[in-house]
Amino acid sequence: MVLLHVKRGDESQFLLQAPGSTELEELTVQVARVYNGRLKVQRLCSEMEELAEHGIFLPPNMQGLTDDQIEELKLKDEWGEKCVPSGGAVFKKDDIGRRNGQAPNEKMKQVLKKTIEEAKAIISKKQVEAGVCVTMEMVKDALDQLRGAVMIVYPMGLPPYDPIRMEFENKEDLSGTQRLEENDDDAYLNSPWADNTALKRHFHGVKDIKWRPR
Repeated sequence: MVLLHVKRGDESQFLLQAPGSTELEELTVQVARVYNGRLKVQRLCSEMEELAEHGIFLPPNMQGLTDDQIEELKLKDEWGEKCVPSGGAVFKKDDIGRRNGQAPNEKMKQVLKKTIEEAKAIISKKQVEAGVCVTMEMVKDALDQLRGAVMIVYPMGLPPYDPIRMEFENKEDLSGTQRLEENDDDAYLNSPWADNTALKRHFHGVKDIKWRPR
């Protein structure tokens, strides 16, 4: 077996283990899958932190508008009426104007926060210091945990334009990349964000891969 220590510049990212007979091209693909999978988990954690604080995304045509502007334009957040967090909402205005301010109650907020911390720990750079190799199974586990937490707090689901739902359905808007298509439940490794050729195109900032026997 060989142990890969993946860095971006001088900053450690993660460790990955592979058979010594693995071709360099396949090693690059494996590194890219884990690297991009970790980025996906990070994006989800960031958006879910905002979900816990300020509720679901507003419709695109209402984001950034004042209450007066929304009233004047006679806009309505229909999904906001459907997507109420379990146990009821607590109003906490989003000063940025991206989310509707109908935040989960404290108990449900902690469900999201605890899961976010657990997912972050799975893909943390501190795993390098601990000598723990990150695998796609670990990335998938982190994604599954995050999905489960959202389903607990929002059993009716999230609006189709909410970035969290788009990430789970692999329809997220990644600047400079193609629009991703929805995948089925067991297709993490075959989904577009983990596709061999797509990953090679989107695998930026990670280079000079070195490995040593273990």
